[in-house]
Parts: sequence; C-alpha cells; structure tokens
Amino acid sequence: MDINKLIASRLLALRERRGLSLTALSERSGVSRSNISLIERGESSATATVLDKLAGALGVTLASLFEAGQDEPAPPSPLQRAADQPVWTDPASGYVRRQLSPAVRTPLQLVEVVFPPGQRVTYEQVVREADIHQQIWLLDGVMDVSAGDQQWRLEAGDCLAIREDQHISYANPGKTPARYLVGLVTLPFAI
Repeated sequence: MDINKLIASRLLALRERRGLSLTALSERSGVSRSNISLIERGESSATATVLDKLAGALGVTLASLFEAGQDEPAPPSPLQRAADQPVWTDPASGYVRRQLSPAVRTPLQLVEVVFPPGQRVTYEQVVREADIHQQIWLLDGVMDVSAGDQQWRLEAGDCLAIREDQHISYANPGKTPARYLVGLVTLPFAI
C-alpha cells in the first residue's frame, strides 16, 4: 500500500472513531482544516511535525499513523514481514522511518529511523491523553537529542530514555546518516 494512502486511511479512521469533525481536529492540533483534508485524501505528504501534532490531538503516537491493518475486521497478524513494513520519508528533513511493529494491539511500538546528516526535526509539546515513553538506541552515526531543557549527544551504542510530554528535537550534526531504533510504550494501555 502507498504510504500516503496508509496515513490517509489511518488518520481518517482515528478521527471518525473519536467523533471529531475536520474543524474540531484542526482546533485541537493547530493544523489547518484544509491541510488535514488534503492528508486524509492522500493528496499531501505531511511533515513529521504536522503528523505528530495530529497524532497528539488524536491521543495516539506518531507511529500509530503508520500501522497497517488496524481498521480491518479480521485480527491483524502478530508477524510483520520486513517486506511489508511501512516506510515513510519526511518531506522536510528527508529522514526515513520504518514501522517495524506488527499491527497487533500492543503497548510497545518499534520504529527504525535513518536520519540524514545536517538535518533537524523538532516536535512541539503536545498534550496527549496517554503517557508515552520512548527509548532511542543509536545504532550508527551521531545524534543530538533535546527534551525540554536537557540535551544529549548520542553516539553509536548509546540509549536514551525520554517521555513525550515535552518539546523534543532531533539533529544529526555528523557527516553521515544516523540510524537508530525507537521503542515507544504507551501508558495506560487499554486492549
């Protein structure tokens, strides 16, 4: 499935499941109604920052917008083959994220990111219904990560644990792409 169509269908399904109009989601997220409409129709490739605002307003993780099979009547498979893992490229920074986790309902989500050198992505503090914790395990390269007032330089093998209740920024100051694994846990989690 085309990644923009996957994001479009997930965003629409989550919005409808919560009984939100385009206007209500726009007000909650700070994203324009017309932009949300374009994304839901698969006519716009939103940036990571915009998708994070929408996910926060819907009370889900950003990774949830990339989960295939969540809205199908049959239960999703607990296995996610590498060939079927959704891959998305942020049009603003060029970072590439691969949704590793299967669509089966679980509080843990795994995402692989390849982040280009010299790029930065910043996520605003978004009020979320759930408490989201993440760990970033840097596999290759170097990354600068800030959360709130704290800053860290990560090198290959380092692992950082942060909560998604604050302003978070990722930057690759190196000359080569950085590759890292993000583990996300959502609390409370209701099955």
